[in-house]
Amino acid sequence: MPELATVLSSVVPVLQNGVDAAPAIEPAAAAALAVGLAAFGAGYAERGIGAAAVGAMAENEDLFGKGLILTVLPETLVILALVVVFVV
Repeated sequence: MPELATVLSSVVPVLQNGVDAAPAIEPAAAAALAVGLAAFGAGYAERGIGAAAVGAMAENEDLFGKGLILTVLPETLVILALVVVFVV
């Protein structure tokens, strides 16, 4: 498997004068930003889903299982973001 520096050097464009361009942010910072934004998005999604699930369970207690599944579903975004960080 090639090293990260080799992969990045093939992705980074070369400027017109022949000088290599640097990435906008470091790979570790990009990974942290990706996980942070995924966690923020999951929290934002869970806000509405959780309120709706609690309201539905107040009306009918049989909806607890569906509400629980729909509430934890956005957390898969964060898990997938962590997997991508470790794969890359």
